[in-house]
Amino acid sequence: MTASERLTHAVEDYLKAVYSLTGESGRASTNALAQELGVSPASVTGMIQKLAAGDPPLLDYQKHRGVALTKVGRDAALRTIRHHRLIEMFLHEALGFSWDEVHEEAERLEHVISERLEERIAESLGDPTHDPHGDPIPTRSLEIPPSRNIRMSDMRPDQQAVIRRVRDSDPQLLRYLSNLGIKPGAKVTAKGYSAFDENLKVEVQGGDEIVLGLRVTRQIYVELV
Repeated sequence: MTASERLTHAVEDYLKAVYSLTGESGRASTNALAQELGVSPASVTGMIQKLAAGDPPLLDYQKHRGVALTKVGRDAALRTIRHHRLIEMFLHEALGFSWDEVHEEAERLEHVISERLEERIAESLGDPTHDPHGDPIPTRSLEIPPSRNIRMSDMRPDQQAVIRRVRDSDPQLLRYLSNLGIKPGAKVTAKGYSAFDENLKVEVQGGDEIVLGLRVTRQIYVELV
């Protein structure tokens, strides 16, 4: 399959979801994929069987063992992800969209832009390596460098870190974190941790100490320093 061959929007969404759940290796269960996509397990089973039986196959499906991306499926997933993250960066840097507005717009546009437009966007932005949320942008050769990030929820008192990535699926969370100064590049220090409720007290770049619950800290990825 070449870059010029377009898959349907639904297929690209499935491949992206499998990549999101598995990364460069591993397998995703049918139930996990259904939850990620917001569809029924029966619908997922039908689609992944179809994608595994294609020519070429995009997924490797084994009953009771879930699915994994084939090489062709991986490249297709990363091509869509590259489109998405470059569009987010263009909307943010060139058009002034805030970081909580770009995800939904990019979800629509990622399926329809040409490779030529993608290349123009990348060139106009100076070939960025990360999107506004800190997610790495796949290279032209569809590679993503390995990450040393951990979840903020794994930080413990006296550890210092730099925020590298925030999950982009919840605009309300992004607005909340923005008001707290929690964005990629910000420095944080863990000041306290409660084993009872897993709340984490942090200081953001020398500002006030704030307490964040597990629901929030699991969405933030940091690099310890």
